[in-house]
Amino acid sequence: MIVWLNGTHGAGKTTTSALVQQLLPDSGVFDAEKVGETLMDITPGLPATDNFQHWPPWRPLVVETARRVLDYTGGTLVVPMTVLVEQYWREISTGLAHYAIPVRHFVLHADQETLRGRIESDSPAGTWGFRLTYLEPYAEAARTWLHSEAEVIDTTHLTPTQAALQIAEAVRSEVTDTSEHIRQGN
Repeated sequence: MIVWLNGTHGAGKTTTSALVQQLLPDSGVFDAEKVGETLMDITPGLPATDNFQHWPPWRPLVVETARRVLDYTGGTLVVPMTVLVEQYWREISTGLAHYAIPVRHFVLHADQETLRGRIESDSPAGTWGFRLTYLEPYAEAARTWLHSEAEVIDTTHLTPTQAALQIAEAVRSEVTDTSEHIRQGN
């Protein structure tokens, strides 16, 4: 299974993913950003872009990497990764479904003011610009498709531990319900 933690910068994905991993037995964290970093290291460089997700190889490589890791380790992969382009999410989720990998998609949400405050207080000043540029695209994705495609966890007034507990409980409930369904022969 994959537990995908979506949301923009400042929502708490990285911190929450480590906590979710501690709460779910046989789980690990897969940082899909590392796939993008690998693509950025290709020389000569791939066509210029402001986001490695725009490179067509990134999405299938994320799917293939997740599949191979799960084939090797089993269990659950927690993936903290912002995906704000609906087409890209469709490619990833369809690719995972092709391999019969169940996905629980969560969006860690916070209001714009909270996100801006977290970005400005949690990161070096030089990285604010990059992270802040994603606030409006996140708001647009949330309005148009993202929130209807995932379970939204509003982190505006939650600690990362509280958010992780909500996610882990939802995932454990699904696993328990599925196991009971199988035991009953349904």
